[in-house]
Amino acid sequence: MSLTCHRRFVATVAALITSLADPVGLAHAAAAPRLAVVISIDQLRYDYLDRFGSVFSAGGFRRLREQGVDFRDCHYRHAFTKTAPGHAVILSGVHADVHGIVGNEWIDRRTWQSVNAVEDAAAPLVGAAPRTHRSPGGVLETKEGRSPRNFDTTTVGDELKLRHGVNARVVSIDNKDRAAILMGGRLADAVYWFDRGRFVTSTYYRAALPDWVERFNSEGRMERYFGQTWDRLLAPDLYEQLAGADAAEGEDPSFGLGRTFPRRIDGGKPEMGNDYLNAFPLTPFYSEMLAEFAKAAVQAEQLGRHPATDLLCLGFSQIDHTGHSFGPDSQEVMDALVRLDRIIADLLSFLDREVGAGDYIVVLTADHGVAPLPERVKAMHRDIDCGRLDHASITRAVEQALNAAWGAPAAPLYWVTRDATGYHFRPETLQAKNITAAQAGAVVRAALRLRPEIAAAYTREVFSTAAPLDQIGEMVRRSYNRERSPDVVYVLKPYWVDRLKYGANHGSPYNYDTHVPLIWYGKGLKPAAPAEAVGVDDLAPTLSGLLGLPSPPQAMGRCLF
Repeated sequence: MSLTCHRRFVATVAALITSLADPVGLAHAAAAPRLAVVISIDQLRYDYLDRFGSVFSAGGFRRLREQGVDFRDCHYRHAFTKTAPGHAVILSGVHADVHGIVGNEWIDRRTWQSVNAVEDAAAPLVGAAPRTHRSPGGVLETKEGRSPRNFDTTTVGDELKLRHGVNARVVSIDNKDRAAILMGGRLADAVYWFDRGRFVTSTYYRAALPDWVERFNSEGRMERYFGQTWDRLLAPDLYEQLAGADAAEGEDPSFGLGRTFPRRIDGGKPEMGNDYLNAFPLTPFYSEMLAEFAKAAVQAEQLGRHPATDLLCLGFSQIDHTGHSFGPDSQEVMDALVRLDRIIADLLSFLDREVGAGDYIVVLTADHGVAPLPERVKAMHRDIDCGRLDHASITRAVEQALNAAWGAPAAPLYWVTRDATGYHFRPETLQAKNITAAQAGAVVRAALRLRPEIAAAYTREVFSTAAPLDQIGEMVRRSYNRERSPDVVYVLKPYWVDRLKYGANHGSPYNYDTHVPLIWYGKGLKPAAPAEAVGVDDLAPTLSGLLGLPSPPQAMGRCLF
């Protein structure tokens, strides 16, 4: 081969390699932002931004809203508004009927065991502290596996990697494993979440933690907060005005935090243990530590410094933990948001310095909202229908209806296995009674509709056709996956909470659970507050458009810009 031919061959191979890593070239990269940051704040109801806006700093939520595009009427379009299904929508643009993440966990009908949304025994944790369990043969070490293998679709990050390969980095970080994994997708370069005092990953993404993560973990940051005090950042009278009394009926006093400020963070014990591990996520220090880890990731992974746009997915989960325990109208939630606002302001200033003001974009959203404490609703007016769900009572009513129709099954057979707000029929019992799931479903649906706390119930059969349903039914359809969802599902009435004793919850198709922020800020975006109704499923196509990417192939939303 002549020298000229050799040079042509090398040039051809080099061009081919570049095209494989970046099929359409990097022409768009010059116009695109250097870094895209998708922030999900677990359980951030949209009304919080208005309600507490007067006490937010100029550089946090107000900066994003006033200088960005604030879609004020953004909702989830699915019914069962839980953490994993919400995070699965954010960067895929599809719902559980497609992506398959029907809940934070569900019953696997092959084994009749509960399965975590991101559970994967074939992908052990990397960097986690050893766990032990006692077996007949002695004490064995065990590690829980995590991956996106249950996630039946792809994300914007996956499209970014398919387009640009090594020229772009995708990093996803969250306090929770399911949120980090479902936002990061399958092709992320790195996915980290918090696990018993350490940031960890799994072998699905990498075989070992990088040195910078090991250094961060070795500093014992969570341990530093043991015994510290969490008190209100602002004057107490502001909390009385905007959030109400410090102690309220229905709040959860668990984990040694008590009912009122100030709160000592030690789990109620003199030494660090499981109670402290449970208490720590309820405090603002949980968000502080996550933000510090995110800043370390930006520097170590050199995000915003690659030829194509990098993507950072960042999820804060503390508001969810606090909201579950104390409810959305608590001083605890207000103070957590005031402090998170300052954390976000600091993070934006950090990005201004590290990436360059005007060279990045931020998208702020949430995975769901939350219902008020039913005790507070009842105190406001005794005639408002509200309460706490007793799952055992509903299951007894279901079994009694089936017994009345066909007689009680002979032991050891039984009729149903409950799965969140739904029931799977036991196939061996149906076979013994010589009835179909459709016949049993009709009986159970009728029994559920008689319950005072249930608004609607749907059987598997109604989702087998495209025949239109009522508004709630269509939202349930988007949450329903034929392979994983129960045979019968039900929806609670407004202001009913499926926590029996204390605290608040989410998971309904009502505004307090579906209405979340969707705010776009940064390069090329002019301030606006559109009144149009949009969905969280519009986020993925819109971000794809801003980054010059095709939408994830199954995305159902629309591009908003």
